[in-house]
Amino acid sequence: VQLQASGGGLVQPGGTLRLSCAASGNIYSMNVMGWYRQAPGKQRELVADIDVHGGTRYLDSVKGRFTISRDTPKNAVYLQMNNLKPEDTAVYDCIADGFYGEHYQGQGTQVTVSS
Repeated sequence: VQLQASGGGLVQPGGTLRLSCAASGNIYSMNVMGWYRQAPGKQRELVADIDVHGGTRYLDSVKGRFTISRDTPKNAVYLQMNNLKPEDTAVYDCIADGFYGEHYQGQGTQVTVSS
């Protein structure tokens, strides 16, 4: 199983980006899919995740600015990021957890917020 993330880049403060991540390989479906991030010198943190029923969790600092969504049949997850701030700068990676304890993590995509 592979997770491929895309959509990162350089954006000015206040700008927007949309991250996408799709799972491929011999999979049936995923229970939870989500996004983590890690900034230089900081711990990796959960940004947002969404379960198969649509339940979501968000990091407090991104609530109201970021929206996570998923396309369950495609095992894809998206992160719409609005009003980006310099402190959102990090490498973002997507994860997927199956129903039987499987855990997958994809390669990250760099998000840089700077003027």
